[in-house]
Amino acid sequence: MVDWTLPREGGCRCGRVRLKVTRAPMVTMACHCTGCQRMSSSAYSLSAAIPADGFAVVEGEPVIGGLHGPDARHYFCGHCMSWMYTRIAGLDGFVNLRPTMLDDTSGIAPFVETYMSEKLAFAETGAPHGFERFPPMDRMPELIEAYRNWSPA
Repeated sequence: MVDWTLPREGGCRCGRVRLKVTRAPMVTMACHCTGCQRMSSSAYSLSAAIPADGFAVVEGEPVIGGLHGPDARHYFCGHCMSWMYTRIAGLDGFVNLRPTMLDDTSGIAPFVETYMSEKLAFAETGAPHGFERFPPMDRMPELIEAYRNWSPA
C-alpha cells in the first residue's frame, strides 16, 4: 500500500510559488508523450492525480504555459518557469501535480505509464501498467483501486 504522510508542501525551483497537498494521490503516472518530453526536458513527465479539494497554491501566482488551450492548461512559476501542475477541462475532480515539486518525495513512483507509443527506448520506470496512449476512461476506476493497494518496490 502506498503510504503518504500528509500534509505535504512543495514549490517551484526558486520557491516563489508554494503548494500544499492534503489528500493522497488517486494514482501516479509517467507520461512518455513527445509533448511531456519537451516540457520536462526529460524522457517522461511524472504526475500524481491529487483530488482537487486536497490541493492548494498557498503562495505566489502560477502562470499558464505550455498548453494554453481549452482542453488542458499547464501551470508554471512565472519566474523560474518550473512546470508545477496541469488542470484538464472536464476533469475538475483532480489536479495533475508534478510530484517532484514536493519537498518530501518519498513514496513517489509511477503506477501507470502513458503514451508508450512515443517512449524513448532507454526510458524505464518500473510502472506495473502501461498504455499506448491514455488508459480508457472505463479502466480508471479499476486502476485507482489497484493503486490504493499497490506497494512500490
